[in-house]
Amino acid sequence: MGIFDFLKKRGNSKNDKKLEEEGFKTLIEYLEKVPSLKKPISFNLEDNGFWWVKFKLDIKHPLVWNVIQELGCIVNYISVNERLPTVFYPVSPAPYLNGSPEDYLSWVIETKNTEFKPEILLKYLIERLPSPVNDLQEWQIE
Repeated sequence: MGIFDFLKKRGNSKNDKKLEEEGFKTLIEYLEKVPSLKKPISFNLEDNGFWWVKFKLDIKHPLVWNVIQELGCIVNYISVNERLPTVFYPVSPAPYLNGSPEDYLSWVIETKNTEFKPEILLKYLIERLPSPVNDLQEWQIE
């Protein structure tokens, strides 16, 4: 089932836990194809309807900064007139207690808007990230 079929199927069943989990599953399957993203990708749907996904990036991957730039653009500031209700940012435990960014730096995409579901973010990513998303040549900026 494609994302657009999924969105149609969703209809008015906002509280359907199975559809919520499917939304995360399809978003994570897509994110796993993005160059430099490392598995596993975790997610959480809070009781209040807010959610987040969390992942690590291979900081030695040659396209990692391209990925950060693209995700930052889409998730944080898609255009002057259009903003998604999401935020993309790094998180880390205290480096002096743990270790290097290679091992402990993670990245989070989160929303504090209960109407903004993971599959809606997926739709924006599919429309705006290089296509196919796992084609390294498509990520090259000239």
